[in-house]
Amino acid sequence: MAEAINTEKAPAAIGPYVQAVDTGSLVFTSGQLPIDPATGEMPEDVAAQALQSLKNVQAIIEASGLTMNSVF
Repeated sequence: MAEAINTEKAPAAIGPYVQAVDTGSLVFTSGQLPIDPATGEMPEDVAAQALQSLKNVQAIIEASGLTMNSVF
C-alpha cells in the first residue's frame, strides 16, 4: 500500500496533495515551489529559486529514507 511522505524540511503541500508517495519500490515526489520552509519566503533570483526547489526535493527524498544517490 502506498504511504504519504511529509517533512517539515520542505514546504507543505497545498490543497489535496502530498509531498511524496512511497509505493514500496518507488518514491514519487510532487513538484516543489522554491519556498524556504524556514522563512516561508521565495527567492527573487531564478538561480536561487532553482536551488531552493532542489533542496526541497532533497529534504523529501531524505525523509523517505533515501539519498540523492537513489534518484534516477
